[in-house]
Amino acid sequence: MKIGFFDSGLGGLTILKAVAKALPEYDYVYYGDTANIPYGDKTEEEIYALTVRGVEYLFKVDCSLVVIACNTASAETARRIQEEFLPTNFPDRKVLGVIVPTIEELNFGKMTKVALLATKRTIESKKYHKELELKGNGNALLIDMATPELVPLIELGELEAATNQAISRIETEAGESEVVVLGCTHYTEIKRGLRAHFKETKNIISQDEVIPEKLKTYLAAHPEIETKLSRGGERVVHLTEHKPYFDQILQQLLGGVMVEEN
Repeated sequence: MKIGFFDSGLGGLTILKAVAKALPEYDYVYYGDTANIPYGDKTEEEIYALTVRGVEYLFKVDCSLVVIACNTASAETARRIQEEFLPTNFPDRKVLGVIVPTIEELNFGKMTKVALLATKRTIESKKYHKELELKGNGNALLIDMATPELVPLIELGELEAATNQAISRIETEAGESEVVVLGCTHYTEIKRGLRAHFKETKNIISQDEVIPEKLKTYLAAHPEIETKLSRGGERVVHLTEHKPYFDQILQQLLGGVMVEEN
């Protein structure tokens, strides 16, 4: 069986790349719902329906574990899928999100101001705030920043423009923050630019650096899942809509993969 990754577009490929580097032996399948990007402006029910469709596809192609590598989908649907969809339809499969592992990184000894960059839907859901409260990481004070304008720029490969836009927003709205959480998997692509600009003044938390270690820990704690995973080093990408410029992004991120289309 394989490990699946679900995302609304191509941003989650950065998470897959990082996980595959840390755990290269396993087989991976990626589902990018590029026909319906962005998710940030959709309703909760729309996001749930689209995410369920993607997760169901991944299960049907032999994934035993699916990582929802999309903060908007994690915010709206991960727990609902875990509590409602899986018990009835796939009781032997698992779905994980990316928000809880990220929240676990916000464990500070003193009160720390954290700028949270995310899509409009993720910010509105207050999922980060709710999980922060559940985890008891009370020394992190979140400053919400809805930055949906970054996703299209990153999808088009306009990283400099996206970085400059993020810098401008952070300096204007959260200049006093000590930490910046990139709460969208697309935003991992601008972490280097942000670090180069802010240097030591802000700690940039990027999910492609968080999820691999968390997944490794999860698999070690769940041998009933880990022992069933196939080990062929295969990477397959399924996109619900393919565009020519995606090929360059796929080559850059994964070094060339098999791409399927609906």
